[in-house]
Amino acid sequence: MKNTSLEFDNVITTCRTLFINKMKDYGSAWRILRLPSLTDQIFIKAQRIRSLQENEIRKVDEDEKGEFIGIINYSIMALIQLELGVVEQPDLDVEKATQLYDAKVKLTKDLMEAKNHDYGEAWREMRISSLTDLILQKLLRVKQIEDNKGATLVSEGIDANYQDMINYAVFALILNPINK
Repeated sequence: MKNTSLEFDNVITTCRTLFINKMKDYGSAWRILRLPSLTDQIFIKAQRIRSLQENEIRKVDEDEKGEFIGIINYSIMALIQLELGVVEQPDLDVEKATQLYDAKVKLTKDLMEAKNHDYGEAWREMRISSLTDLILQKLLRVKQIEDNKGATLVSEGIDANYQDMINYAVFALILNPINK
């Protein structure tokens, strides 16, 4: 677990740096996005990963890593939106947005560590394509919960699904390192 914690932190450092740099470029324009819009952005990224995994010919010379980073950052934005709600105009500066980002990462890492304890890090034996499929499954669940206006009868809420997507994307980037 000690190694996983460090590997998790290394992946998040890359994601966080990109988030901060995009905040400097664009501000918090993402704060106007409703949850279904964020879910759809994540869905597009996951579908692109799946397409890259299945197609031998690529018309754009990019790999999956940037898309997994996007899944992580958009999922964190969604968690922030769940907490703060949607606004009509950007309202966060870089410092406040980064504090919120870090708080969501901490909760998500805590969940990962608890699940890793219980599951014995089974994800290390998984294929990256399976992690992609699990992200897509979580997205379909989130879409259904959104269509149900957030109501669930026996299932975990939207926040837990976003956290799982973050963790699956982090696992994919640990298995296929960003700098490799």
